[in-house]
Amino acid sequence: MDAVLRPVTDTDPTATEDNKLPNRPSRAEAEAAARVLLHWIGDDPEREGLLDTPKRVVKAYEDLFSGYKEDPREHMERTFEEVGGYNDIVLLKDISFTSFCEHHVLPFTGKAHIAYYPNHAVVGLSKIARVVDIFARRLQTQEHLTVQISTAIEKYLAPRGVAVMIEAEHQCMSMRGIQKQGVSTLTNRFSGAFENDASEQVRFMTMVRS
Repeated sequence: MDAVLRPVTDTDPTATEDNKLPNRPSRAEAEAAARVLLHWIGDDPEREGLLDTPKRVVKAYEDLFSGYKEDPREHMERTFEEVGGYNDIVLLKDISFTSFCEHHVLPFTGKAHIAYYPNHAVVGLSKIARVVDIFARRLQTQEHLTVQISTAIEKYLAPRGVAVMIEAEHQCMSMRGIQKQGVSTLTNRFSGAFENDASEQVRFMTMVRS
């Protein structure tokens, strides 16, 4: 099955690259900021166990928030048209992810379920999961994450419809504030063939829960 590269001239407006961040702090400044926070919480950043912690924190942030340096277009533009006439739902269930709440910078973890109706072509299954990771590895709200994933698939794959369901547990709710454990938040977004057809939404939900 030969891949088809679909040219897309514009890039994702939510992608953040180094050259789009004027006056971005240096690594040394980021490490100094982490050191200040350690001092602020009441610990001694000069004690043995914390000497290298600012460096570790900055390195961890590079990994946890690597989505700012990636563009989902690069993963969605290569599609496959030799699918034997297949035009029914393509569903990926239980795509695990970890993201961080933009309000408290605390993690929320969960699973994404994504379906689309192909329009002449499909995309590699791992690319859908990659799109989830790209947006999850940014400061987020679950609602915005749901919309970003759906919008990227709509924009770069141009399917006949997209359905996205995300269910997640937020540590900003379980670790602080009201401190309620095990509360799951569910968000959905439907477009195209799914948007105005309740039977298609039910079919999607049934397939996810089966």
